[in-house]
Amino acid sequence: MAERPTSSWREGIEEERRELAAGTLDPECACMAALFPDALLIATDGVMDAFEADLQELREAPDERVFAAVERVVSALNAINEERGGSAYETDEREQLCDYIDQALNEQGIDVVALTARHGLGRHQLTDKWRRW
Repeated sequence: MAERPTSSWREGIEEERRELAAGTLDPECACMAALFPDALLIATDGVMDAFEADLQELREAPDERVFAAVERVVSALNAINEERGGSAYETDEREQLCDYIDQALNEQGIDVVALTARHGLGRHQLTDKWRRW
């Protein structure tokens, strides 16, 4: 399965903790735990759990069902972002989330390039219709 962005975010938090403990990082420069509080990680993982469950049913599914699954995951991420004042996901995190969705679909045998092209979209426009983050 595609690596969830939350995995790399957690790794970043742990790396920062190690650097702080070793004294190799100035505490003023530590930001990972603040950027990715546990509540955000847990909520985002919950959305990914639901998306991954949806993926099991999408192999050979019509385009409309694939787009519906993408809309659900994006809308759920929108809600998390809105709950956090619109700043839950910064640019890098947004790109990671979009890449995760794309990779997860591809791993289920869904050709995202062909899917989006059939609907007059570029590959990287898959989430644009619904995305507010």
